[in-house]
Amino acid sequence: MPRFAANLSLLYNDLDFLDRFAAAARDGFQAVEYLFPYAYPAAELAARLQASGLQQVLFNAPPGDWDAGERGLACLPGREAEFRDGMAKAIGYAKALQCPRIHVMAGLVPQGADAASVRATYLANVRHAAGQAAPHGIQILLEPINGRDMPGFFLNRQDQAHALVAEIGAANVKVQMDLYHCQIVEGDLAMKIRQYLPTGRVGHLQIAGVPERHEPDVGEVNYPYLFQLLDALGYDGWIGCEYRPARGAAAHATSDGLGWLKPWL
Repeated sequence: MPRFAANLSLLYNDLDFLDRFAAAARDGFQAVEYLFPYAYPAAELAARLQASGLQQVLFNAPPGDWDAGERGLACLPGREAEFRDGMAKAIGYAKALQCPRIHVMAGLVPQGADAASVRATYLANVRHAAGQAAPHGIQILLEPINGRDMPGFFLNRQDQAHALVAEIGAANVKVQMDLYHCQIVEGDLAMKIRQYLPTGRVGHLQIAGVPERHEPDVGEVNYPYLFQLLDALGYDGWIGCEYRPARGAAAHATSDGLGWLKPWL
């Protein structure tokens, strides 16, 4: 049976962030993920998790200047020191929140940058992150993101991500397989799942309806079929619900749109 984690950066966005934990628990979620924890003390987030009986299963490493449009530091030559400081901060939060996964955003390829230098920077940074995280039992995740939503992102395809994981060669580096992004870039989701899940290199899944990124039962993807396939293949990880609610009144849009989830709770 698939296990679902509420993405609190997108779901329950009618509530203050710290109130979203309890809301997710009330709707039957047992785990949460979100983009970034750094605006809040780790102790406060840990208290919210404990009070709601939730597990923290994923968050992102610091992305650079998010408000200025940066989407990760890993591939940016000259930003290595900032990347390493960010990883130290992320690992501190992960330990406090008992979170076993950190997504390291690759970043946008700088205009005019040398491709070989960008790639070498990325490999070195991910290897550093993996080495720092491994003693704490933390996985480092690499996520391909579609170029329509995030033009210029370094990592777009599943085969690219899996090749990088193999080249990096660290046991705790895995692929974050977001089926929304995968459908937009590549499609053929069932065959991609059959290809990559048995490798053991998929560390986390995420879902959203395609193309609008709404509830998973809105759009072109047959998620019940894919959930059954994941069961058949023995996937026992979490599936992050990273979508923008579109159903119901604004104050209850997330809860009103969870009819798709009820058979799986």
